[in-house]
Amino acid sequence: MGVPEKLAERMSMAEQHEYLRARFSRRTMIRGGAVTLGAVAGGAFVPGATAQAAVPARHTAPAAAPADGAHVAPFGRHLAWGNDPRTEITVSWQVPVAVRKPFIRVGAHPWDLSRKIEAEVRTLYTPAGVGASGDHTQYYLHARLTHLRPGRTYYYGVGHQGFDPAEPHLLGTVGTFTTAPAHKAPFTFTAFGDEGVGYHGLANNSLLLGQNPAFHLHAGDIAYADPSGAGKTADTGFDARTWDSFLAQTETVAKQVPWMPAYGNHDMEAWYSPNGYGGEDARWTLPDNGPDRKNLPGVYSFVYGNTAVISLDANDISYEIPANLGISGGTQTTWLEGQLKKFRAAKDVDFIVVFFHHCAYCTSTAHASEGGVRQEWVPLFEKYTVDLVINGHNHQYERTDVIKGGEVAKELPIGGTAYPETDGVVYVTAGAAGRSLYAFSAPDTYEGHEHETDSVASFVNTEDGKVHETVGWSRVRYLNYSFLRVDVSPAPRGRQATLKVSGIAETGDRVDHFTVSRTAK
Repeated sequence: MGVPEKLAERMSMAEQHEYLRARFSRRTMIRGGAVTLGAVAGGAFVPGATAQAAVPARHTAPAAAPADGAHVAPFGRHLAWGNDPRTEITVSWQVPVAVRKPFIRVGAHPWDLSRKIEAEVRTLYTPAGVGASGDHTQYYLHARLTHLRPGRTYYYGVGHQGFDPAEPHLLGTVGTFTTAPAHKAPFTFTAFGDEGVGYHGLANNSLLLGQNPAFHLHAGDIAYADPSGAGKTADTGFDARTWDSFLAQTETVAKQVPWMPAYGNHDMEAWYSPNGYGGEDARWTLPDNGPDRKNLPGVYSFVYGNTAVISLDANDISYEIPANLGISGGTQTTWLEGQLKKFRAAKDVDFIVVFFHHCAYCTSTAHASEGGVRQEWVPLFEKYTVDLVINGHNHQYERTDVIKGGEVAKELPIGGTAYPETDGVVYVTAGAAGRSLYAFSAPDTYEGHEHETDSVASFVNTEDGKVHETVGWSRVRYLNYSFLRVDVSPAPRGRQATLKVSGIAETGDRVDHFTVSRTAK
């Protein structure tokens, strides 16, 4: 009941939403699950120049009179890099009801927030009868800031008519962000997947903040508003309000640390758009340098210091959960190779980190490995000697030896060092951010509790179904809540630059560590 394929090819996402709204009556929408989204263009922050104003919001949801802004506080602030983290960032947030004239204030000091930019409004309407949702409208606001200065900390506050963060009694709502440096410098980033809403996600977020990361990678299955995760309108239990709780939960970190997601199977919310990402388009503003912004909005890249980061959408190549299988028509893989080739040749890029949801190599008894990833992307990772691959999907921590050609090219014990230029690729599953844990078929083995196992029984999801395999590459297995910390250390040309990778448990204990080393350019 979506937009016809040939028609969709000629329509923008907003036009598709308008088509669906015009085609279906409210009664049909409730029965079939069509949901509407309104979006408008946003503004830019240009120090020393006039800000570009936002176009007034155009709502496709039922009209709602704006509330008295003095009684409404913004929540769920989250940051994301633009295409260039040195000069671009987006600040996003929510309000629980419609407000008048939303804006952001930005300045170099908390007492000087004189630059005021109108915000973009994206209204997401979910009618009663879609999953478990009541008749619910969500208001997401976004402000694109550009022409920032590298390596600079900025102060910002978000508000609307009646709620001005520059007022003395609201200065406590002011947040900060820091742009990427202009040159190579040491930094830390963190990563995990499969968070959801609950105590364990909250606990991991608290630990993340203590790592002082420059940014955070979320490897998909973000909020679990759709607990079924098949990417279909027949999925049961969907509740759009879960996102309100999730963004409130993550705000402590995400309001000051750019939160960069890839999309997993639970992030395909089929009621909003033919590709399932209409809701995500309302909530996130991500770099728009990917191959297919219309179908794959979660595919993008950015460079921070000496490290290039690539976000992929494995729903496009997943045999296990095929709702979006083949949606890019191969353009994502072609784009990936172009990005890998470009970054490997770039004079200022030493490391390439790739993250996405479905696992290339994992021995979980739940999802295990995705054959589509091994078929489409692993050969490219090896060809261009990718330094680190981060996945979610399986709710546990697992780390491989160094792999090449599907086999162990080099054993990588805890504390060991990999040299991807000659050895191969290391894969980490960091899917224990907060959702209920899965299981392994072999005993746990992690730092301080090593339990050597020569082979592990597992399976890989293929076009023909599950294929059982016995593997020797599963080096570290930890079945509890955790996340990944990566410390990046550049080096003078010809010396060894390093990624020091650590698995950190929810308790704060380290459960794994290893080093990736590469000759600096």
